[in-house]
Amino acid sequence: MSKISLDKSTLSNSKLTTTCLIVGIEIIIGLLSGLTFIALGAGGGSWILGGIAAGALVFYFYRRYNNQAKPNRNSRKFGQIIVGLTVGFSLKQSNLITIYSQLHIFLFLALFLLFCGGIIGYIYSRIEKTDLLTAMLATVPGNIGIMASIAADYGRNISLVSLVQLIRFTAIIIVIPLIANVSNAHDINAIIHSVTENLFVINFNYLFLLFLLLSVTLLTVKIGSYLKIPVAGFLCSIIVGVAFDSLLDSLPFLSHIDFNLPPLFNLIGQILLGITIGEYWGMNPKLGKLTVAYASVPVAMTFLAGFISAGIATLISPWDWLTCLLVTSPGGSPEMILISLALHHNVEIVTAGHLVRLMTINLCLPALVSFICYLEGRSTKNQDGAADQLKTISPKSAMP
Repeated sequence: MSKISLDKSTLSNSKLTTTCLIVGIEIIIGLLSGLTFIALGAGGGSWILGGIAAGALVFYFYRRYNNQAKPNRNSRKFGQIIVGLTVGFSLKQSNLITIYSQLHIFLFLALFLLFCGGIIGYIYSRIEKTDLLTAMLATVPGNIGIMASIAADYGRNISLVSLVQLIRFTAIIIVIPLIANVSNAHDINAIIHSVTENLFVINFNYLFLLFLLLSVTLLTVKIGSYLKIPVAGFLCSIIVGVAFDSLLDSLPFLSHIDFNLPPLFNLIGQILLGITIGEYWGMNPKLGKLTVAYASVPVAMTFLAGFISAGIATLISPWDWLTCLLVTSPGGSPEMILISLALHHNVEIVTAGHLVRLMTINLCLPALVSFICYLEGRSTKNQDGAADQLKTISPKSAMP
């Protein structure tokens, strides 16, 4: 008995060591790739793209060694925690108060994108000749892992859902920063200098505050996950970041402390967000042309819906075009918020817009899935009823 327990413990430790080694290699390659993308002018999305490239490369070769390996979703969770803290420290309560009056705009835009996702899903189900629920899960702009897990729970086509979501996610991460960089010029040398300057901060007081911040964040995220808060790692981390920053400003004996997260901390968080996406690509590097072509149709339509939503936002809100584009882009919320952070462009508005969209989609998703299952069940029942009626008609009675 003790020997079996020892074998399980050894196997678990070996698996943990392998996972840490793989993630470490991916982070190093991601840092190098991110610097390469910055040199090429990718701008705000460089570190996420670096993570995608690193995840795809490392996981592709690792799958040759272990073909049962699956993408490490914990990497994205830790990335969301780090990015959430970064976003929280960048938000100011004085600016957030002014956004409350615009919540109806955020809600309308979120529901509009959800409605467009439903229409696109219906069209895609006809093109791909698949069931409606699979098509909806593939086209609604949500989290890849969540959509794939729902597809697995209902016995639907997980590969198709993951493929469409992955193409949409990757395309938006590539295209939106390019559009943003056209609208906002950037100095590549200045970006590289800001990245390499003060990567490590060695100070006892600073390290103590950083340890305290991380401990409180992990505890809050654990409580949020227990309470079933959507994307708890990201949302709870933002709340902790805002609260911690406000607490430091409010305490008179700590007013002289200028606490910010280390630059390397932020970069690793962005890379971790991209690594999981890259690992999904590394699982299936060979894709059929027809499959990709069919999957590109809903992705292109989702892009169009995002641009239409941005156009509507410019008409009903006081925001400029770039802000509206970042708010309505149907990509990952952490990624779009990070792009606004990199551009120093209305971070509060972009954050509020994506958090409202994130909450709206996650709250509406159970009802949407139940409604689609009801429609599919009703359609199947009607078809079976029609087939039974045909069986009851004899050839003689069918003659005039």
